[in-house]
Amino acid sequence: MLRSLVALFSLLLLLTTGLPAGAQVKPRGPVRVGVAGLTHTHVHGILGRAKRGDIEIVGIAEPNRALAERYAKQYGINMSLVYSSLDEMLKKTKPEAVTAFGSIYEHLAVVEACAPRGIHVMVEKPLAVSLDHARRMATLATKYHIHLLTNYETTWYGSNRRAYELVDQEKAIGEIRKVVVHDGHQGPQEIGVNKEFLDWLTDPVQNGGGALVDFGCYGADLLTWLMHGARPQSVTAVTRQLKPAVYPKVDDDATILVNYPGAEGIIQASWNWPYARKDMEIYGQTGAVFAHDGSHLRVRLSEKQPAQDQVAPAPPAPYDEPFAYLAAVVRGTAPEDVLSALPTNLVVVEILEAAKQSAKEGKTVYFSK
Repeated sequence: MLRSLVALFSLLLLLTTGLPAGAQVKPRGPVRVGVAGLTHTHVHGILGRAKRGDIEIVGIAEPNRALAERYAKQYGINMSLVYSSLDEMLKKTKPEAVTAFGSIYEHLAVVEACAPRGIHVMVEKPLAVSLDHARRMATLATKYHIHLLTNYETTWYGSNRRAYELVDQEKAIGEIRKVVVHDGHQGPQEIGVNKEFLDWLTDPVQNGGGALVDFGCYGADLLTWLMHGARPQSVTAVTRQLKPAVYPKVDDDATILVNYPGAEGIIQASWNWPYARKDMEIYGQTGAVFAHDGSHLRVRLSEKQPAQDQVAPAPPAPYDEPFAYLAAVVRGTAPEDVLSALPTNLVVVEILEAAKQSAKEGKTVYFSK
């Protein structure tokens, strides 16, 4: 009987895998990745990435030939990988996943092209320029069973992960009462972003707004994570143009108040900080946790205890880097992270859209239950 079962197993293995019993199945090669656009300068992250052997760039879709040639020269990329349109690149190279590095408005078109082909997509933050775009993208992702991920720099911060552990898992400071998130820099023109990026980043259609969208999305993402995916009760926002001569079409400063039952979030997004910053303050019933940057925290557990500085370790692989993470999700060796997942980022876009409406109308926007 045992010999019969072994023989049957061997036959089934041979029929299903083409391998004899006892043979080892070799892991699949690197994930074939296509790059949709080069105008978002976060693209340097994938073009200049040290080779881990987990992804292979098989094609780049970029109609701006001069821009493509500039980056190809900088990173030693063969121009044969560059195609003038996304459709041509997808047909010729058949990637397993695509990373979107064009304008936020173009994210929808990327998903429309990729989803019916079963190609997974990672977009740069935020997910979409509007809730309408976001919902259309979500419908396509669900229909065609693809991963649709949103990449934020702050997702890979060990400090934020450690803060979450202290607050949510260890209950070190009691229930959250207030979260304050500061994000931004001196301004895209002031820090010298290239023209191709600046052109759409300061366009209200292509970017969906100015600093409110560009940096407000980080706080909305972190708040939604800390609140376990809950939609807020209301959003109130004020935007300003402190430099109208530099940014005449969009806001360059935004303060967003996000209300939850028993807690509030304050998002301060600006192109007017004296220096670049991405930091977060979490206040609980008994103490507070401050995440100063990617790895440093200050923790004060109670009024009677002094604050202590901590250095957080880097998140474990593949949650330490966006493209290793993308490869692991596509291969099924790691689950989606909440910060980049579609349900979280639908709420993020809803918060941003409500903030734009509130700033425009000068009143609080209440969310339906």
